[in-house]
Amino acid sequence: MLVLAVIPFFQTKEEAAANRSRQYYEEAGQVVWDIHTDQKVLALTFDDGPHQAYTSEILDLLALHGAKATFFIIGENAKKNPALVERIDEEGHEIANHTYTHPLKTTVPKLIEEIEQTSELLEQITGNRPKLFRPVGGQYTDAMIDAIAEEGYKVVMWSWHLDTEDWKEPGVGKILQIVNSAKEGDVILFHDGGGNRQQTVEALKQALPQLKEQGYTFVTISELLAIQQSTIQK
Repeated sequence: MLVLAVIPFFQTKEEAAANRSRQYYEEAGQVVWDIHTDQKVLALTFDDGPHQAYTSEILDLLALHGAKATFFIIGENAKKNPALVERIDEEGHEIANHTYTHPLKTTVPKLIEEIEQTSELLEQITGNRPKLFRPVGGQYTDAMIDAIAEEGYKVVMWSWHLDTEDWKEPGVGKILQIVNSAKEGDVILFHDGGGNRQQTVEALKQALPQLKEQGYTFVTISELLAIQQSTIQK
């Protein structure tokens, strides 16, 4: 989906879609989608927050079920809700970068500027600087990945079959159907901001206890990467 066989002659390097394969990026350590493991772990990720109502409800649910998650935060929303960013951090979840204004289209220099602006703000709020980044809409170019990696970030995508598309409000049943296809080492994409996320909240009320009953635990992306690293070292 992100690979084009031919770059039209009128495209610049920055405008061209990614031509490198997933295998290339994984071997280079620049991008992660999910990991191969026998451990019953899942990584829950939430984009576009924090949102005063929905993020709070999601944090309550995660706490109830002893689950950890990774929140890909938009800088503008963090500025409006610093207390929520603090809460995410204090409750042991991972805070990651999702640009400052959520631009659907941008240049590499502008993107790096937005990432830096967001990281500076998040560091001011929590004392820690994020090292994980998720591109808006999962769209990237080779030039973007190179520039992001040069700044010291790892790009985090998600297991392609586990995009809940909750931003479309497809219904709680549809979200659950997608989540129930998760397996060991997968990364699930949810949204806690950017619109009405009540369906996401309702789906999590059912999904979290069901997945726990199946033996799954919920880890942050960094914890997932640590599991991957320990597997490689064996």
